This record gives sequence, structure tokens and C-alpha cells, in this order.
Amino acid sequence: MTDTTPDRPQRRPRQEQITPDTAGEKAIGPYPPTEEMLAEPVPEELRRAQENRLREVWKEPQGWRYISAVNNSEVGKWYSLTAFGFMLLAGVLALVMRVQLAVPGAEVLDADRYNQFFTMHGSAMMFLFAVPMFEAISILILPAFLGARDMPFPRLSAYGFWCFVIGGVFVMGSLLFDAAPSSGWFMYPPLSTKQGGIGADIWLLGLSFIEVASIAAAVELIVGVLKCRPPGMRVNLMPLYAWYVLVVGGMILFAFPPLIAGDLLFELERGFDWPFFDPDRGGDPMLWQHLFWIFGHPEVYIIFLPSIAIAAMVVPTAARRPIVGYSWIVLSAVGTGFLSFGLWVHHMFATGLPSISLGFFSAASEAVVIPTGIQLFAFVATLMVGKVRMNLPMLWIAGALAIFTAGGLTGIMVALAPFDWQVHDTYFIVAHLHYTLFGGMVLPVIGGVYYFYPFFTKKKMSDRLGRWSFWLTFTGFNITFLPMHLTGLYGMPRRVYTYPGGLGWEPLNMLSTLGAFVLAAGILVFAWDLLRPKGRQPLTERNPWGGGTLEWSHEVPEEKWGVRSIPHITSRYPLWDQPKLVERMDAGRYYLPDSDEGHRETLVTSVIDARPLQILRVTGPAWITMWAAAFTGGAFIFPTFSMYTPAIVCAAFAIVCVCYWLWTSTALIPARERKDAGLGLSLPTYVAGPQAVGWWGMWITMLGDATAFASLVFGVFFYWTAGSDFPPENALHADWRYVLLACALMLTAWAGMLLGRTRNRKGESGAAPILIGAALAAACGIAALIAAVIEMSPTSHVYPAMMCALVVWCVAHIGGGIIMLAYCAAALIFGRATPTHDAPLWNVSLYWHFMAAMVVTVTLCLAILPRLV
Repeated sequence: MTDTTPDRPQRRPRQEQITPDTAGEKAIGPYPPTEEMLAEPVPEELRRAQENRLREVWKEPQGWRYISAVNNSEVGKWYSLTAFGFMLLAGVLALVMRVQLAVPGAEVLDADRYNQFFTMHGSAMMFLFAVPMFEAISILILPAFLGARDMPFPRLSAYGFWCFVIGGVFVMGSLLFDAAPSSGWFMYPPLSTKQGGIGADIWLLGLSFIEVASIAAAVELIVGVLKCRPPGMRVNLMPLYAWYVLVVGGMILFAFPPLIAGDLLFELERGFDWPFFDPDRGGDPMLWQHLFWIFGHPEVYIIFLPSIAIAAMVVPTAARRPIVGYSWIVLSAVGTGFLSFGLWVHHMFATGLPSISLGFFSAASEAVVIPTGIQLFAFVATLMVGKVRMNLPMLWIAGALAIFTAGGLTGIMVALAPFDWQVHDTYFIVAHLHYTLFGGMVLPVIGGVYYFYPFFTKKKMSDRLGRWSFWLTFTGFNITFLPMHLTGLYGMPRRVYTYPGGLGWEPLNMLSTLGAFVLAAGILVFAWDLLRPKGRQPLTERNPWGGGTLEWSHEVPEEKWGVRSIPHITSRYPLWDQPKLVERMDAGRYYLPDSDEGHRETLVTSVIDARPLQILRVTGPAWITMWAAAFTGGAFIFPTFSMYTPAIVCAAFAIVCVCYWLWTSTALIPARERKDAGLGLSLPTYVAGPQAVGWWGMWITMLGDATAFASLVFGVFFYWTAGSDFPPENALHADWRYVLLACALMLTAWAGMLLGRTRNRKGESGAAPILIGAALAAACGIAALIAAVIEMSPTSHVYPAMMCALVVWCVAHIGGGIIMLAYCAAALIFGRATPTHDAPLWNVSLYWHFMAAMVVTVTLCLAILPRLV
């Protein structure tokens, strides 16, 4: 290591024997490894043979087949560059808007085109840049932080990326046809529900499709952090970046689903005239605001926390010492994520809510400053006690902290309801928003790109261009947005395409427009530095910044295998604290040094203490993910044009693609039940149930799905408490007999799933027929559920519309459950599942646990609650 390596005492790992009694069916052999085991040399001939086999297994596809790659290194690069492209496009829209506002009465844009531009600017920055950029960078660098070969579900990452590309091009492409949404990136009804054309439908269905990609990436990242850490990396030794990924991934699971539920209600109103937001028929536009901002305000922290994660990596390296207050930072990140869900009414202070609600949410908005401040003060403390080198990444992080702190101070101001009433929907809010998001996201991400670029490409970006970019960006940003505070206090409303002269706004708007071009120049310098050819530039040294975390153990020149061997970790900064770590990783002295069976493999470890559990075979290049994404896109895009038959066909083909994907590449019965993982440790190659990454993937996915369903149920109680006519007098209720019959049949299907799994695990016959019978019972339950509401008219009033919406949601999910039951039955019939290889049955039974809870809740809402009120 360099001379920046801190002097830290070394602790010898405690030697113990893992047995089936202490680790279930996980591992047999010595663990953790002793110093003597690690010091044993590897013969040079064996080492070269291992490297060649690994190189062959992990090589990327060549030629036009390159786009079928699923490696995190390739997908992460594509994802990041695509998100950056959408950011540049959104920036162009912003520049044109600033030109329009430079002087009073300008005619660069008319009112409708201006509305399209500001709607798509906000939508692109929030949905196509901010969150996708976090997920893209995390897919790219998280395995390196964890010393893993790849993410647990590489094809899921690729599927999410292609969904993102298709959805993003569809939404942004609407600008070319003068068909873009024009009701704001928040799409408030009734303006957006009454908007003519297909703009609002493009926003709803296109961005809902993109949200699918975001949730898919969140599932991948959460499971990666929980289950793919290297041996020894307990949760209290994880890099702070991994903690932030875990927190933000959880926030995505609970923040995005309410918006998906709101999108469903919104599109049912626009497409089928179900009056969820029409006051004349019992609806209430306020429900949309609640659902949207339950998503919208946590998203601010979903954007902010990953950037703080980048800072948490750059600051210790710049200070040349471990971070101060590791545990406090972790608790503060979790607290910030938790509190962010209690702030959504922060955006609704001017909607006439009761004073007690205003007081509560105002206090919550002030309280979130505490955990946020703890994180910032920990960074400052680290810099104060360290020996700081103001390198280029640290310069960007310092600028980000300054701008974000300023945005936080105005955030305290608008968290006070009386002040918010004065500046609501003025340019003061525009300034506050951009100070928060630019300082909390854009600058740290650019700093992170400069910091991690040697890891991505094995070359450095230009220090000179980087400093030019920083000072242009920092100066231009403040010239642009600092005056907007005063513009807003002078009374200029936001979202207006022109304004009269003589109000004192002219010089401030001209100044902001000039600053916007300076800011754009800074971003273009960065873009050139990022994308310029560097073929003649020499490779960087292996650890150019002197970092202490595992990503800097990467090989130069690049190897596609991730890490040569997966290390055993005993420190938060292993490159600083574990002598000879990199040397031994390169020599193959740690785990999985070989690929003797020709498969891509990584280690699965336990959630808390990272004990080795399994050698996981991960999937390789494939076209099926692209086909699945394309057909999924068709299922979302065709309804935009009221083309429902092609949408149904695309949905069917998407299901077929996913089933083929799962059938051919997941939970395959291995040729060998156990393998040597290295260092004398033998691990199973197949696990099922809570030990398996697939089970965790299903569990996490269903948490998000349950959140969306809970949002629909929230809608029922919202209408019930917000008005006096829910349900209206003499309303036709769902037939309680059919509802109870449907519930009984669905619970029978659930019990059949559990019985089939139990009988199969015991080696008894008849599991497949039981699963087929469960599927038939569920199908009959769907028929009974539809019969229960068939007489209700969802276009007449919000009450029958809400009941029918619950049925639509339930029927769609039970339909998915039927397909899963059929899949499991086929796996048993064709030998793809056995009594000891039953991962699909465990995963599907977990899905049916959630379905049982959903069916009981729907039964209460349809058959019991209306008759009580």
C-alpha cells in the first residue's frame, strides 16, 4: 500500500469449525481461514490454469452479441450512460425555458409547448435520471464493494435496463410529435384527467413501465447487499455505500408502489371513466396528491442518500483515515429513510388541511434535519481529524455539501406552514428544489464519477478539465438559482411561460438565464471529459486515490471476473487493515479461485454475519431479457393508444418469455451437490427456502407489491373518511355470497400450494395434481370474485369504481399465482423439481402467503366494511 495507509492493529480471526449443526446444510470445513492456510503458495501452473478458466467463463460476448451481455460491469455502464443522456436532454429543455423567460413577453415557446417542456424536464430529471442513475452506478460498483463476482440476478438487471430504455425513449419521444404531457411532472387532476390527447396517458403508462425497471433494480441491489457479501463481512463491517444502497432500495420498495397504485386509478379514469378524482361523482383529486407525494417526498431522499453514500467513500480516502461515527451515520441514514415517509403533506400545506395535520407534518419536516445533519457533521469531523488531500473528487463533494446545506436551510423555511403559504408555487420553491437536488445529487454524482472512473475504465479523467467543469458548474448554478429566491419573494409564480414587464423580475430572470448557460458549459466540459477518446492515455495505477475498500482491489488491466478470488474480510477498510489481502486475492488464495465446471459462480452468505452458505451459479449472456422487456413494454405502451388487444397479446408473450427465462436458467438441479469453495471449505450448490437468494427476491418483491395494494386500501378509507357519501345511500354492494365463496376458493388454493410443497418435501406422490387442483380452485375464485361485482356500475360513482379496482388488482395477482402454480406442477412433472430441489415451490408458496392476506383484505373491503358503514 501507499504511505497513506493508516497504522491500525491487526486482529487474528478466531478459528472455528462450521458443521451442519452450526450452519444448517450450509458448509463443511474450516472457517474462518487461518493465517497458515492463507500463506500456503499456489503453484504457478495451477494459478494460470485457474485464471484461464475464469477468463473464458466471464468473457463478454463479441460483435453484435455484445448487447446480450448481462454482466454488472456492462449493464451498469449502459445504464449510467443512458441516464446521463436523458439528463442532458432534460438540461436542453431547461435552457430553452430559461431563454423564454429571459425577457418579458418572449415568444420562443408558446404556452402549450412551454408546458410540455417543463413537464418533461421535471419528469426526465426525476424518473429518467435521478433514481436510475443511482441504480445504474450501484449495479456497476456494488459487487466490487462486496468482493462479489456479480449481482445475484444478472438477467434481472439487464431486463430492468432494457425496460428503462424502452420506456424512456417512448416518454421523451413524445416531444417530437407534439404529444408530450403538459400538466406538470406531478400530474394533478382534474387538469390532467381532462387533458385532451394522449399526453397524460404517455406519462402514466410510460413512467409506470419505468417504475417496474426501478423496482426490479431495487430488488437486485437489496438481495445483493444482504446475501452476496464476502465471508466475514458482518453487517457492522459493510462499506457505508452498501448501507445506503440497502436503505435506498427499501425506500424504493415502499415509495414507488403508491405511485403505481395511483397510476392505475388515474388510467382507469382516463381510459374507462371510473371517477376516482371527479368530485361530481364522489371522487376527490386530493387522493392523487396523497398517493403522489407519499412517493414524491421520499424520492427526494432516494435521490439524496446515494449521493451521500458516494461522499462517504470519497471523504475517508481524502482524509486518509476511517470515517468518524460509522454507527451514527448508519443509524442516521436509516432514520432519514424512515422519517422521509412522514413528510409528504409538506407539499400540501396550501390545500386546506386541518391545522393539526399542518402542525404534525411541519414538525416532521423539521425533525428530518437531525439525522441529515448528523451525516454531514460526521463528514466534517472526518476531514478535521484527517490529513486531507483536496483531490478533484473531494472538490466536487465539498461544493455539493455547500450547496446542499444552503438548500437545507431554505427547506427549514418552507417546512413552516405560514412561510410556505407565502412562497408556495413561486420561484422560491424552484430555487429550494434545485439547491436540494443539485447539491444533494448532481454534484456528488459527478464527483463520484471522477473518483470511480479509474475503477470503471482503468484510466483517469483530466484534472484540469475537471476543475474547469467544477468552477463553471458551481458558479453557473449559483448565478442561476440564487436570484430565484428573490424572484419568488417578489411574487413571480412558477410554471408561467411569460410575464409582464415592470414588476422587478426582468433583471433577475436575465441573470438566471445567463447563469444557466454558464452551468451548461460546466456540464458540457464534464461530458467531454467523460466521453472523449482516451486510447493513447496510459492505464492508471491500481489504487490511485489510496482507498481502503474492496473496489480498489480490481485488476489493471481489466478482467471481467470481478475478483480473482473472493476474500475473507475482518475490517471496514480491508485494503488498509489486512496485510497482503490484494496479493492473496490475485494469487487465488481465497474462495472460488477456479471455475472447473465452466459456470459463472459467486458466494452466497448469511444475512447478519456473512457466513458462507452456497456456491451460486449466476446466469450469463442472453437475448431473452430483451424480448421480455420488449413485450412488457408493449403491454404498457399499446394501451396509451387504446389498443388493448395487442397489449394483451404482448402481456401474454412477456409471461412466456419470463417463464422460459426461469425454466432454463434458474434453480437448475446441479450435477454436484457440493463443491470445494477453496481453503478446505465445502459448500452446497443448491439451496431452497430462506437461505436462497430467489426466496429473498420474492420476499422483497412482495413487500413492494403489498405496499401498492395497501395504497389502494388507503384509497377506500380516504373516501370513507373524506366524504359523507361513501358508500352512497341505496348503493348496490358486491354480492357477499360470491365474495365469501371467492375467498374460500382462494384460501383453498393457498392451502393446496402449502400441501403440495409439504408432500413433495416428504417424498410423497401426488404433489403435482394437488398444485393443479389449487390452480383450478384459484381460477374458480376469480370467476366468483368477478360475479360478485358484475352488477356494479364503476362509472356511476367512486364507490363501485373503488370496489371494482380492488377486484381488478386481486384478479390480476391471482392470475399470476395460477401461472406460478402451473409452473411448479410442470417442474415436478418434468423433473425440474424434486423433494430435495424444491426452490420454485418455496418461492411460490411465499407468493401465495401474500395472496392469502390480500384476498382476506379484499373480502373485508367488499363484503363487510360497506355494510358496517
